[in-house]
Amino acid sequence: MEGSPRVACYCATFLKLEMLHIYRQIREIRRFPITVFTQKRENADRFPFEDVEEIPRGNWRWLRRIVDQQWLGRPLLLSGSETARLRTALDARQCALLHVFFGNIGVQLLPLLRDRRHWWPVIVSFHGADVLVELDKPAYRRAALEVCGRATLILARSLSLVDALGALGCPTDKIRLNRTGIPLAEFPYARRENPGGRFRLFQACRLIEKKGLPTTLRAFARFANAFPDSRLTLAGDGPMETSLRQLSAELGVADRVEFTGFLRQDELRRRLYESHLFLHPSEIGRDGNQEGVPNSLLEAMASGLPVFATTHGGIPEAVEHGVSGWLVAEGDHEALGRALVECASAPDRLAAMGEAAARAVAVHFDAAAQARNLEDCYAEAIRLAGPTPTA
Repeated sequence: MEGSPRVACYCATFLKLEMLHIYRQIREIRRFPITVFTQKRENADRFPFEDVEEIPRGNWRWLRRIVDQQWLGRPLLLSGSETARLRTALDARQCALLHVFFGNIGVQLLPLLRDRRHWWPVIVSFHGADVLVELDKPAYRRAALEVCGRATLILARSLSLVDALGALGCPTDKIRLNRTGIPLAEFPYARRENPGGRFRLFQACRLIEKKGLPTTLRAFARFANAFPDSRLTLAGDGPMETSLRQLSAELGVADRVEFTGFLRQDELRRRLYESHLFLHPSEIGRDGNQEGVPNSLLEAMASGLPVFATTHGGIPEAVEHGVSGWLVAEGDHEALGRALVECASAPDRLAAMGEAAARAVAVHFDAAAQARNLEDCYAEAIRLAGPTPTA
């Protein structure tokens, strides 16, 4: 790494609890030294990283947010002073590449991308919600397209997002696939034994609309009729918890559903290995929010859990229907419930699906392999930008 060009990774908040996949990706880079630039450092104990530089928000950002987003219906961009501070920091660290995490953050950085005084190449990675949310608003759509036009390369974490970016109007010759990677050593395959009807079902995610949690509860209610000693664990926090608790009571399964809140990685792994079936029936939210490939689904697959999910976003790129899991249409709790009952009634089939799931993740979603792919993208973007200009 010594003598290699420095890469600046920009994440507005480094890091929210649900951004473990970003942390894993940055930590796995070997060929380039990394400096993280952020507006706000959070959860430093859970996401330690030595080289992090904070570029605080401007004092009047809250007012500009009200004016721009609420009154004028346009995206909030960096102010002149915020742009100058970031540009100065990038120059001071002699960064050869700027990697912006999330397309909506790329929009915020448009003043920097427009500044002719910057020369470094820019990569913007899209992860799911940042491809479609709010793009029905003309100002947001124009801004997203400008980001795609000005960036050197655009990264998408699933083929479904590659297609969505192309449909948006992003130049297809700039788009590269860079999947989410799972550290396989942390999730070794383990065959689940037949629980004799005492099945443990598990879903780990933010408690938000696109995760399909009402579908999970309704499918579990059907499953519990066939296997009354079964239990469902929902691991995560979010704004839907109260309504989900109410729904579990209405369905008559409240005593068999556990809400754990957010789990640390060691506890999450323990729960995964205690479980027999993993659910993730994602669906497109009313705001257009959709998945790439959910990280928790990949972790469950790597551990040997058969997964039951939907034909949504990038999920079919990870789950082969009937082989490494089972897929139903979005929102179809009846089909999901039937699949759970049928597969749970055939233990050998479940075991075979779990083995196939672990193999699929090892082949396509290994964190080390995806990090090497990202390094190749960095090298390509630097090469496309040409030699560093002299003063």
